[in-house]
Amino acid sequence: MTKNATAYGVRELARLAGVSVRTLHHYDQIGLLAPSSRTAAGYRQYEADDLMRLQQILFFRELDVPLAEIRAILDDPDFDQVEALENHRRLLQLRAERLAQLIGTVDKTLQNLTEDTMTLTDEELYEGFSKEQIESYQNEARERWGSTDAYQESQRRVGNMSKAQWNAVKQQGDEATRLMAGLMDRDPADPEVQAAIAKHHAWIENFYTAPAEMYAGLGQMYADDERFRAYYDAYAPDLADFMRDAMAIYANTALSGR
Repeated sequence: MTKNATAYGVRELARLAGVSVRTLHHYDQIGLLAPSSRTAAGYRQYEADDLMRLQQILFFRELDVPLAEIRAILDDPDFDQVEALENHRRLLQLRAERLAQLIGTVDKTLQNLTEDTMTLTDEELYEGFSKEQIESYQNEARERWGSTDAYQESQRRVGNMSKAQWNAVKQQGDEATRLMAGLMDRDPADPEVQAAIAKHHAWIENFYTAPAEMYAGLGQMYADDERFRAYYDAYAPDLADFMRDAMAIYANTALSGR
């Protein structure tokens, strides 16, 4: 394609594409997206072809394709950008249809929240999620903690909450997360950070008991699992990593021997 005269620095491209600078650095390190050039001072410069490649990377990531596989696809001499975009569109359309169904599920949930108690059936609660996804969540719980007891306990407690209780729990979780996001300039071991993460732990225990090993494992999952990372990084970039570190310290100190 014809390049335009615009070249973007790493921070400019990160802002334009909605990704973190750390992500672009990582893509460069693994050979997935290397900048076309560098300034005399050694700063990365991304040009038009780089932007098109990043677009393809983000499309593939949206479809949960692993980074190593994306690199192999894009580096294939037979890679056809037009064909890839057509496939992206088809798959995204299928996802849009599934999301529309999930929105319907949310609407039903909101309707139930206007009642005194939450009375969703299991089928209604998971409408829009495949059986494979539900089984995946249960398997993750079993692999990490040896059983699905916490998962099932969470479902039981939420199902028994009143509208007022559920709204209070949601607000508690949001406040705890925003508090952590405002402390990211501190060391994870800072007393104020640890006091904030204690509020997060208290919020988690609305759903199930979270002893040291489980709580530390949950923090690691925040960083490793893209679904959780996306949720927490929406509050502040790299918050998932900060949460993981603070949770590990809290588990090893306040929860040790519990």
